[in-house]
Amino acid sequence: MNGKTKDYVGYALIFALAVFALSAASYVKTYSKSIQPSTFRNFSVSGEGKIIAIPDIAQFSFTVLTEGGTDLTGLQAENSKKVNAAIDFIKSEDIAAADIKTENYSISPRYQYFRCDYPVPLPLGIEGGATLRPDYYPKPCPPAEIVGYTISQSVSVKVREFEKIGSLLTGVVESGANSVSGVNFTIDNPTAIENQARAEAIKEARIKAEAIADAGGFRLGKILSITEGGGFYPYYRLEASIDNNGKGGGMPAPAIEPGSQDVVINVSISYEIK
Repeated sequence: MNGKTKDYVGYALIFALAVFALSAASYVKTYSKSIQPSTFRNFSVSGEGKIIAIPDIAQFSFTVLTEGGTDLTGLQAENSKKVNAAIDFIKSEDIAAADIKTENYSISPRYQYFRCDYPVPLPLGIEGGATLRPDYYPKPCPPAEIVGYTISQSVSVKVREFEKIGSLLTGVVESGANSVSGVNFTIDNPTAIENQARAEAIKEARIKAEAIADAGGFRLGKILSITEGGGFYPYYRLEASIDNNGKGGGMPAPAIEPGSQDVVINVSISYEIK
């Protein structure tokens, strides 16, 4: 091999080593970014999005409580009659069966307990010492007896036409319910409103990030992470609670106002600094 050929081979080897070194450096840089993207060159900003929404669903619950003796079958029949009458009334007001749900049904026994008090025994003197009269020795205490039962059934109702709420609250009591409570308002499908609030939160965070980048003299890079907090916050507004011990009687329908609800989403976004 002559000298010129050796020179060519040496140049080629040096070039190959240089290309390899550059490729290795580029790979290491890319890999380090992939596993730890801009760890020391990033910052975070927060944003809040809030949408004021008008509720489209009202919910309330009513309870029928029946107490009596040991005739459990008769008590169940009495309780069921009152509950069914209240449900029939609700359905007559064009409330769909899918919006009526039994939340609780329970049967609880009522007990009579006995006191087992005995007089302090007195000793009887006999030759050789003292003993006790036989009728003063402890006797077994009789167990508690079931003297009756209490049956409770609670039903929740969704109302989509708010102008019916007042008459429904009054009507179920007149039909046999012992109590009505818990009028609250919510949004049937909050996803669309949450998405609006989320978009507002991300927009606010982006504006903050751009202002920080301008003030700091750097360019805003890609988004590295987003974390979200907050969510759908239903606003419950209790406007009526009726407890009439099962007695109806032409009570005036209460006024009901749904008010409004705040749907709030908070986000924290981490940006790359360029």
